[in-house]
Amino acid sequence: MADKQRVRDAPGVLMSAAFKEGTILPKKGEDNVLITSALPYVNNVPHLGNIIGSTLSADVFARYNRTRNRNTLYICGTDEYGTATETKALEDGVSPQALCDKFNALHREVYEWFEIGFDHFGRTSTPKQTEIVQSFYLNIRKNGLLQTQTREQIYSEEEGRFLADRFVEGTCPHCGYDEARGDQCDKCQRTFDSPMELLNPRSKMRPSSKLTTRPTSHMYFDLGKLQPDLERWLKETATRNNWPGNLVISSDREIVEARMKAGLQPTAITRDLVWGVPVPKTGDEEEDKAMEGKVMYVWMDAPIGYISITANYTDKWEEWWLAPDDVKLFQFMGKDNVYFHTCFFPSLLLGDGRPWTKLNYISATEYLQYEGGKFSKSRNIGVFGNNAQETGIPPSVWRFYLLSRRPENSDSEFSWNDFIGVNNNQLLKNLGNFVNRVLKFVVARLSSTVPGPSDEAGGPVASDAASAADAASFEVLEARFVADVNEILARYAGEMERAHIRSAIDSLMALSARGNQWIQDNKLDNTLLAEQPARAHRVVLLAVNLIYTLTALVHPFMPSTSTAMLAQLDAPPRGLPTAFSVDLLPGHVIGKPDYLFTNIDAKMEDVWRAKYGGASAAGVGAAAAEPQLSKKQQAKLAKEAKKKAETAVPETPEARALAEKVKAQGERVRAAKAGQELEDGKGVEGELAELKRLKGELDELTRKFAGAKV
Repeated sequence: MADKQRVRDAPGVLMSAAFKEGTILPKKGEDNVLITSALPYVNNVPHLGNIIGSTLSADVFARYNRTRNRNTLYICGTDEYGTATETKALEDGVSPQALCDKFNALHREVYEWFEIGFDHFGRTSTPKQTEIVQSFYLNIRKNGLLQTQTREQIYSEEEGRFLADRFVEGTCPHCGYDEARGDQCDKCQRTFDSPMELLNPRSKMRPSSKLTTRPTSHMYFDLGKLQPDLERWLKETATRNNWPGNLVISSDREIVEARMKAGLQPTAITRDLVWGVPVPKTGDEEEDKAMEGKVMYVWMDAPIGYISITANYTDKWEEWWLAPDDVKLFQFMGKDNVYFHTCFFPSLLLGDGRPWTKLNYISATEYLQYEGGKFSKSRNIGVFGNNAQETGIPPSVWRFYLLSRRPENSDSEFSWNDFIGVNNNQLLKNLGNFVNRVLKFVVARLSSTVPGPSDEAGGPVASDAASAADAASFEVLEARFVADVNEILARYAGEMERAHIRSAIDSLMALSARGNQWIQDNKLDNTLLAEQPARAHRVVLLAVNLIYTLTALVHPFMPSTSTAMLAQLDAPPRGLPTAFSVDLLPGHVIGKPDYLFTNIDAKMEDVWRAKYGGASAAGVGAAAAEPQLSKKQQAKLAKEAKKKAETAVPETPEARALAEKVKAQGERVRAAKAGQELEDGKGVEGELAELKRLKGELDELTRKFAGAKV
C-alpha cells in the first residue's frame, strides 16, 4: 500500500519518537523527559483508583511527549520490600520472594491489558537496588547526616521478636482511627516514628500476644539539617515550573506541610525486619554490631527504586539520573505520596551529595471513589485490574473513562451509569461518528481516494478570512473552522504540558465535535458532491486531515484506537501539530473504514453493579436503616443542595476549559504580585482585570446552566 500513500514530507509531521529501537538515552541539546509513576506496592491487585492515580496518568503524559517527538523514558516497577510484604507472605505461607514473584507478574498482566507502555517495568528486590541504596546510606553517613538512637520498641513475647511498624496496629493518637498502622495512619496520613505512639497497640499477626518494650538501636536521618536547602529547592522549583498547590507547598509558594512547619525531625531509616535491603557495614565495629540484622526502612528504599530500576534497564543510567541540566523529571502519584516525593526523596538526593536529577514537575491526584464508597477487595466492592478485562469492554474505553474522570482537584467517582453514558454518548456519537461518517463517504463516493487538486502541496491551512463580512461564504466557514481547530490544538498542548489530563481530554472531544460541525455546516452529502464537487472535495480533504490530526491527540488516551484510525487512513503515525495542516494529500488512498466503538446495552449497568458491588447493590435494607430526617432537616438539605447546584461549575467541556483558564490566570496574578516576568505580561492590575473578566464569564455560564436545568 506504500505506493498509494501520499503524505506530506516535512519535519515534525510524523511521530518518530514512539518507534525508537534499542536503549533510550538522553541527548545533549534535546528535550529529555524522564517520567516515573509511584511504584505500586506488590502485595495486592491494583484497583481502578490505583491505576488512574499513577501508572495510567504517567503513561498518558509519556505518550503525549512522544507525539511531540521528545526523547522520553517512562520507568516504573513493583515496590517489594518492607513489612507489608513480610506480613502477607506469612499469611499466605510462602516466602517473601515467592509472593513478590507472583504479584509482580500479576501487575505486569494488568498494566499490559490497560495498554500502559512502560519503557521498563522492573522491581526493587534486585542486587542493583541493594547496591544503590547502600551507596546512598554510606554517602549520607559520610556527610554527617546519620545518628544512632536507642529507643524502646514493641516486642511480642509470644512471637519472640521485635515488631516492625506494620506488624503493629492500634488507635491513631491524632484522629482516633482504630486501625492505624505502626508507621502511618491511613485516615489522617500522619506518620509515626514508632508504633509506641499508637494507643492500645496490638500485634497484627497475633493480637492476643502480650506486648512489652525492649531497647533497640536504629539509624536516624537528620532531616532538620537539610531543611533550609530543601525549602529553598522546593520554592525555587515550584515557582520556576509553575506547580499547582499541593499538600506540601501552596500555590502561593508557602510551606504548608505540618512536619516542615514544625521543623523536620530525625527519622528512623532502619527496621527490625528480614525482608529488605541490609544495612551496610561501615567499618565502625560498635555501629555495625548495633545495626546487625537490620534492613532499610521502606521509604528509604522505595524512591531509590526509580534509580535502580533505570539501572537495571541500562548500564548508562547515570546519564538519566545524574544529569540535572539535561533531563527533566516528571513524577505521578496519589496525594498520599506527595510528602515522600517532595520532601523525603529530595532530602535523600541532597544528603547524598551527588548532582542528582531532581523533580521538575509533580502531578498528584485525589481519590477515585466507587459507586459512592471505597474500593474493597475483602468485601468484593469495586473493579480491580483483572476485573476490567472480564467485562469484554476494550481497554480504550476504560482508559478514556478513567482519564475523563481523573480526580485532579477533588475526589471523583466511578459509576456504571456514567461509564456506559460516556461510551455511548461521547465516544460513539462524537468521535466514532465523525471518523466513520467521513471515511465511509470517501470509500463509497470517492473510490477510497482523498480528493483535491493534484498540485496540492499541503502544509498549514490559512485562517485569515475568518472575520470577513460574508459570514455565509465557504471561505469564511473554512477560515473559522481552521481558526477553531488551531485554538483547540493550542489549548490541548497547554493543558498537557502541565499534565491537566482531564481538561486535555475535553479539548480532544471538542476537536472531534468541531469536525462534526464542519460536516454539518457544509451539508456534506451526495447532492453537494454532484452540484458543487470542488467544495465537496475541499470539505472532505480538510475532514480527512482533521481525522489524521486527531490520531495524535487520541494516541495518549486510547493508543489502540489511534492505531485503528491510522489503519483506516492507511497512514503512518502523526506527530502533534502546532497548527492545522493538510498532510494526507490528494490522491492518497485510505484503508477500510470500521466502527471504532460499539454501543453498550444500558441493562449491563445492573449486571455489573451486582457483580462488582455498588450503591444500589447494597440492598434496600441498608437504605431503610438510614435515620429519617425531620421536615426542617429535609428543607435545610434541599436549600443547601439548590445553592450548591446553582454555584457548581457545569460538567461541560466549555465550562471546564473556562474554569482551567480562571485557575491559570489566578496563578499568573500570584506570579505578577511576586514580581516575576510573564510572557505577554500586563502588570498586576492588568492580570487582575483579566482574572475578573474570566470569573465573570464563568459565573454567567454557571447561571445560564442552572437556569437551563430549571
